[in-house]
Amino acid sequence: MRVDVGHSATLLWAGFLYFLLVFALGFLMGTVRTLGIEAGLGVGRLLAVLIELPIMLGASWLAAGFLLRRLAVGGGLLARIVMGGFAFLLLIGAEAVLSVVLAGRTLAQHFALYGEASHALGLLGQIGFALIPAMRTAPP
Repeated sequence: MRVDVGHSATLLWAGFLYFLLVFALGFLMGTVRTLGIEAGLGVGRLLAVLIELPIMLGASWLAAGFLLRRLAVGGGLLARIVMGGFAFLLLIGAEAVLSVVLAGRTLAQHFALYGEASHALGLLGQIGFALIPAMRTAPP
């Protein structure tokens, strides 16, 4: 079996750009959620995440479609799974780094947060983010 290095690089580049676009929006939305929705409206974190999640998944849908077309990610379903999987790994890694650096948590404390409903819901959203490229129809 021959590995097409050019195509593999395209998949990783697409995954990186997908991560970058959605992470940047997520960073902004996280600030809006924390300061505007939770603090400003006085709702709990779980409700705030429920409000934010459809926006993030919709943006992920649009970003994935744009990148699949723009970068001509071919190769079928497996290629789109690689793109989403790589983006997911980058997202989980970036989130962990921010949690450790900005919030002063250990990695164990960070991953323990997934036991809370709002963080578990966020993780489900991140899994959805990873699956979206696979759910998109391949560009013609």
